[in-house]
Amino acid sequence: MRLAGKFSLAALLFLGLTSSAASAEAIKVVTSFTILADMTRQLAGDRAEVVSITKPGSEIHGYQPTPHDLVKASDADLVLWNGLGLERWFRQFLAHLDDVPSRVVSIGVTPIPISRGAYDGNPNPHAWMGLADAMIYIDNISTALASIDPEGTVTYEANAKAYKAELAARVAPLREIVAKVPESQRILLTCEGAFSYLARDLGLKEIYIWPVNADQIGTPQQVRRVIDAVRENDIKVVFCESTVSSAPAEQIARETGARFGGVLYVDSLSRADGPVPSYLDLIDVTVSTIARGLMEGGTL
Repeated sequence: MRLAGKFSLAALLFLGLTSSAASAEAIKVVTSFTILADMTRQLAGDRAEVVSITKPGSEIHGYQPTPHDLVKASDADLVLWNGLGLERWFRQFLAHLDDVPSRVVSIGVTPIPISRGAYDGNPNPHAWMGLADAMIYIDNISTALASIDPEGTVTYEANAKAYKAELAARVAPLREIVAKVPESQRILLTCEGAFSYLARDLGLKEIYIWPVNADQIGTPQQVRRVIDAVRENDIKVVFCESTVSSAPAEQIARETGARFGGVLYVDSLSRADGPVPSYLDLIDVTVSTIARGLMEGGTL
């Protein structure tokens, strides 16, 4: 088992922290957040034990790893992370792991730049929400798994092919639903600017209160700017994602007469008994909520 250099074995035992051991046959893969964990499980099947550092419902950007998180990753055969500036904490996290192979799964994606605020010009990191870009993620994960488990290559490739086909089948009817929204109503207003890739693929204009869930969010200046945009564009519905407070979006709705259209999922899956226990469920629920809200002016 590999141990994080910053923590001695004695200290870990003192803390009562133990790493779960993978079976002799299975590799152990650690991912930075739940969506990557689910994608990896779909491809790996029983060939891998897959562990997410962040828990369901957690905010990713400014996550603070714990000693227990380091223990979970210390005996990993592979670590997968998003990159594109999503996990601001992850490079330091990796620095505490000795010789654990890691892969960035967004390699090959053409980033959409953020166009406002302190992050102006930086890549929008939420590329898994792009319906075509998700296919790149799947291929990258398959390749990464095969690189440490060559005997499973055929399995990973076959599972990736089937998974991409299932994603495409889920997406097709959702595109048709959104296409029925009148063009004048195809404006997606959310808290975080996390839906740039999805908005692009669905033909929606995107407006957001803040660009990234970090630093300042929901400031009076941000809220006022969006209130003006709602009135200027006659926007009828406002959404917010699950990992942040919806209070700024609800304030905008109250002050403009728009409706709060519901919760969208982007940065995290729910627990198994929640509304989005898998990535495919996340796409289903999020796009359906957007389409219904836009069609009905936010009346749920």
